[in-house]
Amino acid sequence: MVADGHKTRPPTSITYSSVVSRESVRIALTIASLNSLHVSSCEIGNAYLNATCREKLWTVAGPEFGSEKGSVMIISRELYGLKSSGAAWRSTLARTMGLLGYWPTQADPDIWIKRASKKDGSDYYKLMLE
Repeated sequence: MVADGHKTRPPTSITYSSVVSRESVRIALTIASLNSLHVSSCEIGNAYLNATCREKLWTVAGPEFGSEKGSVMIISRELYGLKSSGAAWRSTLARTMGLLGYWPTQADPDIWIKRASKKDGSDYYKLMLE
């Protein structure tokens, strides 16, 4: 679902969501290759729909809602097109990555690292590119 964010008032909270830089990816992959580190990356489909809505929004249900048509509905998940969706998604992702044991690197907060152990017991780091 997509919202008409251009029709809403600007939110008072932060709306910025960072993006990993090309240079950071190249550096991280080089370091990983030189040190035989495991690298993971992924694409999260419909990412914004996983974040809880920060704004108080509602809509009137259209015909696609069947018997609920005309009802007032509260929007509980971020939608593409809202001004705060990017920041809400970034916050949700950061919280989840922390729960999984990753922490952001100092050089780029969109490159995440996690200490791990090899089968021989030696330590190494896992990198996750956001």
